[in-house]
Amino acid sequence: MLRVDSTKPCQLIYAIARHEYLSYVIEPHIVQLNPNGEFSLTHQRLFSNTAKEFSTCLDDTDLKLVKILEEMEQGNLIKKFYKKPIRPFEFFTKIFNEQLFDTIRPKIEKRMAEALNLLADKPLYLMSKEGYPAEKKLQIATEAATVLFHFRRDEQEIRYFPTIKYQGMRIEFMFKNAEVICNHPAWMLLDDTLYYFEKEIEGKKLVPFLNKRYIAIPRSSEKSYFEKFVAPLIEKHHVYAEGFTINTEKYNAHPVLKPIYIEGGTSQLQLFFKYAGYVFSYGDERHISVRMENDGDDYTFHRIKRSVLWEKNKFQQLEQMGLKTASSLFKNLEVDLPDDDADRSFSIFEWINQHYEVLLEEGFEIEQPESSGQKRYVFGGTKIDLEVSENNDWFDINAIVYFGTYRIPFIQLKNHILNHKKEFVLPSGEIAVIPEKWFSQYGNLLHFTEGGNHLKLRRHHIGLVNDLFEGEMANVSMGRKLQRLTDFETLPEVDMPLNFNGHLRPYQKAGYNWFHFLKEYHFGGCLADDMGLGKTIQTLALLQKNKEDAEAAGGKCTSLAIMPTSLIYNWLAEAKKFAPQLRLMVHTGTFRYKSPEVFSNYDLVITTYGISRIDIELFKAYFFDYVILDESQNIKNPSSKSFQAVRQLKSKYKLILSGTPVENSVNDLWTQMSFINPGLLGIQQFFMNEFVTPIEKKKDEDKARKLQALIKPFVMRRTKEQVATELPPKTENLFYCQMSEEQSAVYEQVKSEYRNELLKSLDDGTFPKKQIQVLQGLIKLRQIANHPIMIDSEYEGDSGKFENVVHTLSNVLDGGHKVLIFSQFVRQLNIYREYFDTEDIPYVYLDGSTQNRGDVVKQFQEDPKTRVFLISIKAGGVGLNLTEADYVFILDPWWNPAVEQQAIDRTHRIGQTKNVFIYKFITKDSVEEKILALQQRKLSVARALITTEESFIKSLSVEDIKEILG
Repeated sequence: MLRVDSTKPCQLIYAIARHEYLSYVIEPHIVQLNPNGEFSLTHQRLFSNTAKEFSTCLDDTDLKLVKILEEMEQGNLIKKFYKKPIRPFEFFTKIFNEQLFDTIRPKIEKRMAEALNLLADKPLYLMSKEGYPAEKKLQIATEAATVLFHFRRDEQEIRYFPTIKYQGMRIEFMFKNAEVICNHPAWMLLDDTLYYFEKEIEGKKLVPFLNKRYIAIPRSSEKSYFEKFVAPLIEKHHVYAEGFTINTEKYNAHPVLKPIYIEGGTSQLQLFFKYAGYVFSYGDERHISVRMENDGDDYTFHRIKRSVLWEKNKFQQLEQMGLKTASSLFKNLEVDLPDDDADRSFSIFEWINQHYEVLLEEGFEIEQPESSGQKRYVFGGTKIDLEVSENNDWFDINAIVYFGTYRIPFIQLKNHILNHKKEFVLPSGEIAVIPEKWFSQYGNLLHFTEGGNHLKLRRHHIGLVNDLFEGEMANVSMGRKLQRLTDFETLPEVDMPLNFNGHLRPYQKAGYNWFHFLKEYHFGGCLADDMGLGKTIQTLALLQKNKEDAEAAGGKCTSLAIMPTSLIYNWLAEAKKFAPQLRLMVHTGTFRYKSPEVFSNYDLVITTYGISRIDIELFKAYFFDYVILDESQNIKNPSSKSFQAVRQLKSKYKLILSGTPVENSVNDLWTQMSFINPGLLGIQQFFMNEFVTPIEKKKDEDKARKLQALIKPFVMRRTKEQVATELPPKTENLFYCQMSEEQSAVYEQVKSEYRNELLKSLDDGTFPKKQIQVLQGLIKLRQIANHPIMIDSEYEGDSGKFENVVHTLSNVLDGGHKVLIFSQFVRQLNIYREYFDTEDIPYVYLDGSTQNRGDVVKQFQEDPKTRVFLISIKAGGVGLNLTEADYVFILDPWWNPAVEQQAIDRTHRIGQTKNVFIYKFITKDSVEEKILALQQRKLSVARALITTEESFIKSLSVEDIKEILG
């Protein structure tokens, strides 16, 4: 066989060939032309890889065609269906069978149909049996032919045959050697023309009639023939009937929705369309649906024309309203919900209720089962009319629920909402579905309501009422005064007590006004200001005013304040400074009173959490005016003895103070809020389930907001940042610490040794020589005042100051602040380092031996996790810029106040934008307290002269030293 020479004239043609096993295929061939321009006998099959050589004969369509037709070439087909190498002859004789033909042929036809659509103006030929591609020239019909199927029914049989029309003329195709070369879609070769058909007819419907006039079906099997063959044919094609009727009918349709409840699953919606009496489900997209009617010997076929576009439009409307198809297979609809664990079994019912009015306007009908045994749901708008009015101690709640046309008192839904039951049976027996969001919106409200047929809400649940009001879920009427609880800024001004020394900053005055507002309504409150903002001062102002008001009315009142031991001296010191007329009694120690009568001689009884537990019988026998808990997070554990004790106390009013009411968990709130306003947060278990778990485990923003709304009226919290403008640049606080019993014993022993030594040296005149010894003794006492372990590594007891510092520090760190901790004793800093290491508190450290000062400072200034800086005073006195810190702890007082000032200036310098709080920790009844007193006396001298500890000691007279060791 000669190859075609691409340098000489040649032409690309397309040949329709009959393959021995695969039926008809199309192949591209290059044919060499003779000198006179006619086809020669030299030709070759063209493939993608050989097409480049003949590129002059090919355009883009040809390239596309070559690629398509290559896929139906036998070699390529065999590779697809048989993985091992095999010669075509062997494949077709040994492996190929009818089953494989049925698999392969549709794939060939898909490609043929693509090719035939591109071949319209290309040279097309019929291949000879011997394989010459240009045997006979063919043409493709210029328009689609139409087929009419005829049925003639008489007494004996039904005769069935098709007729074909082309360009309005009937063409004879029976007994004319016509060939169906492609089945789906049908292409028929007749004479030299290729015909194609409208309505995607299948070739196999024509094949029987190529050599047969008609098909006859006996009357005995006509019914099943009509149903299975004729009806589907009428749906898709033109049919002419004699002996039975075909009616083409057009009706206006309307859409029908049928909800399906799926227990434990996602409820669904079926969409149907009703055309007069005919119902079709959405999704089959047939333009015509046929229904057969058989009346005796008469058969009628109803051809109902469907408005497919309009149906699709209705479906899309539902999609736009938030529905999606349940699966690609079924066209049922479901609500497009986020993937959370919400109950989906009623989602479609809620959706219908939400969109009910719109659905009716758009002509949708909702259909439910007719049979008596099945549930019928009521559909329509759902809403609640809620009115809340203020009474003396209650809010009265008047609420009506509307389900469609039904009105139901809201109280009837109480158990449903509390137990999350969605189905509510109406008096008619129909079922209303309670909207999912009502469970969260009204759950708390109903949990806290009391009363039989009337809902009442205790007045301290004003937060719930405000929440309803703000969410515009209710119509609320309450007095202007009470509404102020939601807005602390506008509280009425209360006069300051006459005998209060000093003045309150504006935010402190607001706290004082708020205390009086709570008092007027008998609410308990929690003052949760940041540490250092003066919670004690605000409370003392209230107590002083209380005393003055009681005395003016001719009576008196006693309040009780409970606090950690470490705070007792601070309260005493602050009271002495700001409210010196308050009569205070400290109820601690071994020799404390054992009967309550004595309380009435005082304005304020101060005790500790520990003592309040032991003496609870004594305390609960007295009716106090105020019970105040300072650092109230001490009662955060509901099963603790402290909480069990304080909840038994009796008083007219209750207050708690805490910079950190929530230390570890939202659960910490429950005890504190239950103490000030019993019942506010429900029982412990309810609070855990309703708030703690969702907020902490699921980060539920909505629950957090609801809890906030409940407690907001009773918690006043100002952070340092919020009131920064009212604060001086720096505030100094003295913290007095009580020695522990073991510490006190060690201290007394060492003190008496030195005192005896001193008295002896004064007697025998050797005192001037012993000054150094005295200095050593004083230093030793100062160390014991901090922690006896500093002089005795075997010491196992605790230290009052250490407990105090650690407690205060944890409050500061909880508030997210940074702290500098100064001491002049490296040994003391080491005690804290050990503690931080065991507690996993990140810190940096600096003393005289630190080499990389720059790195240490950088870490503290820049790392948000490192919030504690331990510094020895000698190392930290110069060259440090620590503006990130806003708290300074000074662990031990210095002889020389100037050095202390230098330490404070590490943080309080240019670049510091925060207000700085300085806490000095002083051990009560120790040399530290005496030094402080001496400093005050000698301040002018100190400023002028004293620069070292030695010179300070030298400036002490024998009287001074005696006083220090007194």
